[in-house]
Amino acid sequence: MDDNPLYGALFALLRAALRQERADIGTLSASGWQELYALANRQGVLSIAWEAVAGLPGQQAPPRELRLNWAYNVRQVEARYRRQERLIARLARLFGAHGIPVMLLKGCGLARCYPTPERRPCGDIDLWLAGRCRQADALVAQEWGLQVDTHKRHHTTFVADGILVENHYDFTNVQSHASNRRIESELKRLARAAGETIRIDGEPVLLPPADFNALFLLRHAGAHFAAGKIGLRHVADWVQFVRRYHARIDWELLQRSARAVHTHRFLDCLNALSVDCLGLEPDCIPPFERDEALERRVLAEILAPRPGSTLPGARGLRLLWPRLRRWYANRWKHRIVYPERLLPAFFHAAWGHIVKPGTRPPHP
Repeated sequence: MDDNPLYGALFALLRAALRQERADIGTLSASGWQELYALANRQGVLSIAWEAVAGLPGQQAPPRELRLNWAYNVRQVEARYRRQERLIARLARLFGAHGIPVMLLKGCGLARCYPTPERRPCGDIDLWLAGRCRQADALVAQEWGLQVDTHKRHHTTFVADGILVENHYDFTNVQSHASNRRIESELKRLARAAGETIRIDGEPVLLPPADFNALFLLRHAGAHFAAGKIGLRHVADWVQFVRRYHARIDWELLQRSARAVHTHRFLDCLNALSVDCLGLEPDCIPPFERDEALERRVLAEILAPRPGSTLPGARGLRLLWPRLRRWYANRWKHRIVYPERLLPAFFHAAWGHIVKPGTRPPHP
């Protein structure tokens, strides 16, 4: 899968970074390093790969100017992570004072599976508040004077300290696919199990149970893949999560849940790419069905999404034609993520977007 030398070099850097080993990628020209830098940036793994880039010997290292620019951008990612941790601690303190438990989804919580957590880029903060989202939103509005947006499909949002926070009342967009409603029911059941408690600036914060996270991360990556694209960062997340929690995952339950909603082929591809490209140890996962042609197609779509598979900015009826073109380009991806028939799923989601233009359902 790493026939392209540029892709092979990035895979080697990521394998070394995630395992905390020294990378060996040979030598690249200055232009080759520029292309590799741009690729890592597009794939959301610039700061993750830096773990290995920083340890390259002089003859293999990138040109000085690029190296300095790379290091600067890594520092920005690290600074944002620390800002997010401070905000999470403030939110946990506020909500905890009113008996509201805080569970971290994705982001900073998942970053703790990485060798250097602050180098896993985090966009916003996703929280699950055990069904007390409305009370929590009222608290940030009253205590901090923040405006809360309640017009999203499965979460509310507000901005604090320049960081977007999503308070989830659902884990999936249950309006778009019937299979999401089945997944939602299972996720809420799994979320009630005991997970880990960590402390951020002294405040207790929950991490999701392993079985919940396995299904949630799989569905989240699948939804984004079917909608348009995912990056190698999604694969790296899966690698690090499985590497850390594989012994706690009920793999039979995960495979059964994935097969029930027709996501098992995407799960198999995700496992294959994790092992073949990013070095996940095969004994971390149970045997799975290999489909080399599909695996190569999924990887090619991750590395270089085809034109028409992503969505331009538009609203209401003006979005219908671009959505239809994107749906057509992505129909093969829809088939390995969702069990629903394509046309009914498309028109259901498109109509929901027209009726509620402030929302952006993640598919089809």
